[in-house]
This record gives sequence, C-alpha cells and structure tokens, in this order.
Amino acid sequence: MGSPDEPPVSTDPTTPEVQDEQTGHGWLTPGVLGVGGASLFSDSSHEMVTSLLPTFLASTLHSGPGALGAIDGTADALTGLAKLAGGPLANDPTRRARLASGGYLGTAVATALVGLTTAVWQVAVLRALAWASRGIRSPARDMLLTSLSRKDFYGRAFGVERAGDNAGAIIGPLAASGLVALMGARHAILLSIIPGVLAAVAIIVAAREAKRALGAPVGRRTLSLNLRELRSVGYARTLTPVALFELGNVATTLLILRATDLLHTDNRDLTAATSLAILLYVAHNAATVCSLVAGQISDRIGPRVVFAASGAVYVAGYVVFAIGPHAWPLLLLGFILAGVGIGAAETAESTAVALSLPEHLRGNGFGVLGLVQAFGDMGSTVVAGILWSLISPIVAFGYAAVWMLASVSSSRLLHPREASRPDRKATTT
Repeated sequence: MGSPDEPPVSTDPTTPEVQDEQTGHGWLTPGVLGVGGASLFSDSSHEMVTSLLPTFLASTLHSGPGALGAIDGTADALTGLAKLAGGPLANDPTRRARLASGGYLGTAVATALVGLTTAVWQVAVLRALAWASRGIRSPARDMLLTSLSRKDFYGRAFGVERAGDNAGAIIGPLAASGLVALMGARHAILLSIIPGVLAAVAIIVAAREAKRALGAPVGRRTLSLNLRELRSVGYARTLTPVALFELGNVATTLLILRATDLLHTDNRDLTAATSLAILLYVAHNAATVCSLVAGQISDRIGPRVVFAASGAVYVAGYVVFAIGPHAWPLLLLGFILAGVGIGAAETAESTAVALSLPEHLRGNGFGVLGLVQAFGDMGSTVVAGILWSLISPIVAFGYAAVWMLASVSSSRLLHPREASRPDRKATTT
C-alpha cells in the first residue's frame, strides 16, 4: 500500500499508461505517428512555398528584405494571437479534432494560393491567413499529443512531432527545387496543396486514436485563458528564457536571402544561386531532425540543458551569416548550426511546458507559449530586416545573436517544477 503522498495509480483502461501495461505497446503509438505524419505533410507543403518566397518576391514582385521581414514578421504575430485563442479551445477534448484538421486544411489552401498572386500585399494577406491557421491548430495538436503519451515519454513524443515537421522541411524545399525548374515558381507553389490536404487526413487519424485513449467525454470545458492560474504556478518563469530565445529567432527566409546574395557572384547567376541556397536550406532542415535526440535527452535529464545548448549553437550559426562567406561549405555550416539550434530548442520548450503545467492548464500554456514564440519571432524578423536594409546584414545577425546569448544565460529558469499529485480535472459545464 502506497504512502498518502503518492498519487493514486490509474486503473482506467482508456488511459495511455494502462494501455501500455496491458498491451505491451511502447510510446510510439499510431496516434503519435499520426501527429508526426501531419507535421511532415504540412511542413512539406508550406516549406515548398517558403523556400521559393524570397526569390519570388524579389524577382517576380520586385521587393526586398524589408518587405520580406515585414510579411513574415506580421504573419508570426498573427500566429501567436491565433495560438493564444486556440489554447482554451484545445482544452476541450470535443473540439480538438475539428480545430486541428481545420487548421491544417486552412494552412494548405492559403499557402497554395500564393501562386496566384500578382502583388506583394496579396502575398502578405495569404501568408497571414496561412500562419493564423497554423497558430489556431497548434495547441490542439499538442494537446492531442499529450493525451496520446505518458508523462515520462513527453519528450520523445514531441521529438517525433518535431522530427516529422523537420523531415517535411527537407522534402518541401527539395520538391520546390525540382518543380521550379520544370514548371516555374507559380505552378510549384500551387502544387503545395497536395501534401497540405494529406496533413489534414493524418491529424484526423491521430484525433480518433486520442478519442479512444480518453474515453467518453464528460462535457464541454469552460473557455478561459486562465492567465491568473498560469501566473500562480510560476509559468512566467518558464517563459522568460523562451521569450529571449525567440527575440533572436529570425525567419529562415532571411537566412535563404542572405545565402542567395552571397552565392550570387560573377561565376554564378541568380537562378543557380537560388537553387544552391535552397539546397543549403534543406541541410538546415535535415539538421533539425536532432529533435529526436533532444527529446530523449529532455526525458532523461530535463529540457533545461537541451535548451541552453541549442541557444549556444544558434549563436555560432549567426556568426557565420554575419561574417558572410561566399564559399558554400561555410554557409552550409551556418545552416546546419541554425538547424540544430531550432530543432533542439523547440523540443525543449514544448517538453518544459508539458511537464510544468497540470492537464487542465496545459492547453492554455501551449497557447501562451505560441504567442510568445510568434511575437518574439515577429520582433526579431522585422527588426533584423530593417537593420539589414538600413545598415548591413552583419548588424542584423549580430542583433539576433545578442538575444540568443541572453537566452542561454537565463536558461536556468527553464527548470519545470512538476507537481507531485495527479493532474486536476477541469470544471465542466
């Protein structure tokens, strides 16, 4: 018989823990794979467009880094607001499937329609709609993932989701690189709708698995941001290093633009430079698959060390882009360092949130996390774009590196304080 301080052991056959014990299945369930598959297909879709966007804006719509920074920065801000709104909605198990599938489909449609645009403002509107759809779906996807996983496997589960996302970010640019040579940028962008629709199908499969794991719903949960409760459990502490990191996390489109400019020399025309820059970006996305290892390390020793290491690696990557070598092997190193940094950091951030919050606040926590990430990314991208246009890219990447260093120095705050008691059930209406 356990001590009074020990949490009761669940005997509900619908919970993931009891299912694992009864069936002998490990943590890599069909539901977890479904979430990973949705991320893979969705990222394949919008990364096809992201990899072509800098050149599409510059050569077809005749805009520069300032416009690119403003477009992606604004889109990131809307992503954050959508994630904040999606957090309370994701707390309700009855809404998660529709929220996630609708968000994935909306992202696919808005992203593909960029291929029909003839003006910069049209790209900005569609990019904003696509990123808002990404935002509204994200807390629902993360809540589906935690309902499909045991607490001691959260890091691995989020690692799979990040790995799927990052694998899609490899497939997308590779597909774009081939398709743009065959049919041009516009038609390549329009074809991104295909993997986007497959992503919506995959998340529906995961949602059905989660519904079986949770059992019959006991009623709708009240919709609330629960900001006071989040503050009372010390969530601001967790978010501080995250905010500093995101203030230095510039959009990858600026990395692609920087590489394209450096590779466009007397011996290489713009088309060849763009193609090579996209291939280097593929290496960046391949490096982010380190999220699988980052998730395992986070489960074993905690997310704090993983987060600090990722910030330090990112700084090294920014140094390469600030120096601005024209040799592609050095630029490849910069892309790989940035890829390792973001892949590990995102896994550590999600794991820390899942561990530090009870179940009834977790959806709100993911929503607020998304808001901080998005507004931090917006600030970093917009400011870096302006500094690049007015002064130089060296100053822009140096600015971002300073924020990354600040996140490393404050990483000790990212130490989740887990409750010793089981998650409290939310009030139903």
